[in-house]
Amino acid sequence: MSVVANFKEALAMTTADGGLLEITTVERDGVPVKAFAQAPGSMRDLWALSTGHGDAEYLIYNDERWTYAQTAKIVAEFGGWLMAQGVEPGDHVAIAMRNYPEWMMAHWAVNSIGAAIVGMNAWWVADEMDYALNDSKPKVLIADDRRLEAFAKIQDKYSDIKVVSVREPNSPVEATDFHSAMVEGAQLPDIEIDPDSVACIFYTSGTTGRPKGAQLTNRGCITNVLNVVAMGRAFATASALAKSSGDKEVDVQSPPAATSLIATPLFHVTANNCALQAGTLAGNRFVLMYKWDTVEALKLIEAEGVNTLSAVPMMTRELLTHPDFEDYDTSSLSSMGGGGAAVQPDLVKKVDTVTKKARPAQGYGMTEVCGIITYIAGDVFVERPSSCGYLAPTFDGKVVDKSGKELPVGELGEICVKGAAVIKGYLNRPEATADTIVDGWLHTGDLGYFDEEGFLYLVDRAKDMILRGGENIYGAEVEFAVFDHPAVLECVAFAVPDERLGEEVGVAIHLKDGAMLDASGLREHLSTRLAAFKVPKYIWFLAEPLPRNANGKFLKRELREVLDPASAD
Repeated sequence: MSVVANFKEALAMTTADGGLLEITTVERDGVPVKAFAQAPGSMRDLWALSTGHGDAEYLIYNDERWTYAQTAKIVAEFGGWLMAQGVEPGDHVAIAMRNYPEWMMAHWAVNSIGAAIVGMNAWWVADEMDYALNDSKPKVLIADDRRLEAFAKIQDKYSDIKVVSVREPNSPVEATDFHSAMVEGAQLPDIEIDPDSVACIFYTSGTTGRPKGAQLTNRGCITNVLNVVAMGRAFATASALAKSSGDKEVDVQSPPAATSLIATPLFHVTANNCALQAGTLAGNRFVLMYKWDTVEALKLIEAEGVNTLSAVPMMTRELLTHPDFEDYDTSSLSSMGGGGAAVQPDLVKKVDTVTKKARPAQGYGMTEVCGIITYIAGDVFVERPSSCGYLAPTFDGKVVDKSGKELPVGELGEICVKGAAVIKGYLNRPEATADTIVDGWLHTGDLGYFDEEGFLYLVDRAKDMILRGGENIYGAEVEFAVFDHPAVLECVAFAVPDERLGEEVGVAIHLKDGAMLDASGLREHLSTRLAAFKVPKYIWFLAEPLPRNANGKFLKRELREVLDPASAD
């Protein structure tokens, strides 16, 4: 059997009727969508199931270690405190902090009483925090030191918000310390929570203006968790099928409980929903990083026996190309992947060859679906390194042209998906919601196509396409070709205005330490990989790393604004 055939058989086994991951259909706003028949009813129920892991280690931060049982006690008692402050089902509670254990403790506590978390970007300044607080109107703000400093500048507007401080004994505003905000002996409330009520509000990155608050429902978050579980089991089962060679019957495989390194912020779905929420149900152990640091990551992988890395592709690249990589024991790594950006094909090969046993993996998704849309891993990914994966079980997918007409296999258009994980809508943005979700179909704004086997290929964001003299050029294609050069560490391609052709191709590049490359050398390299009209006219070699947002995505708009075409090579 082929690699793909093994995977498809494994996925069918994983989601078979009568099983734990059986697929059914539910109605949402009058539209039938796929969902899991045996799914827990709410995030409270999901957490209650996870507390059964008891004394197993759950959260690790520096020298701190929290078990599931210890965390469960704090979750219940902090939830009791929130209720004592008047927080009711449907209310909002904002969380503004870096990747501390208290982030997840607060998260589960808020969801366990039927309220919704508002995940605030830890990089925001006071003005941005002000915008989100005014938009979401939380009853409580839970924040660490830097976020409290920002809030202090605007606190006069929000005298009705109760503040909880995290790891800040000298709060600049009146606040209750998190570990003092407990009702001793409290238990999880015995309440019914509407599956279609909001569990999380995460703000989109805002690279095109003010961020929008995406409303993730309880059903949506749980659907994403089970999509992650289903795809993990399918790829594990496919591997078992390949090894069996048809000689013996193979049961559905569950990947063993793992130690995961969380390198991206918890206020994004990559880390929160796809890694932590899904891994919590499985009993995984999580090593939290305050911020990304390549050497620190290598130290943690060695010290904690990390099995899986949840990161954006650039972090994986920095890890594998670090000059000291071989000095650390990374033999525990079994999977390197994540999401948040497209994985370049050369990086898929690097993961498979540079590490001792780690396999490449990627999830393509977005905030608007609570996490993943597609997933790909292992031999299937190595065989199809340009693909971003196969649709998760609860999604229908299609590609449409500008008029909304569905396109056949292999044709490029906007990716649209439908399923129970699609958000309820954008908070206070009915027009944006109506533009994005049409008859149950989420219009992603991403350009791509499906192949004959059903695998999706992500080409570019529609807004990032470069139109040169009537020819469409996709920045991701240019970036993939540039990354093929061994001297390149970071690269971003974007449109540069041109009087004659409308737009030309520009690339900003940051080289590896000690590497040498000039514009003529790069163009020679690209001449065998790209059509002549796609080879960048403007090339900037930058001494500093390229700017990124909190989730590790490069800030193309910022680069376009600051880079002068006259200074390009």
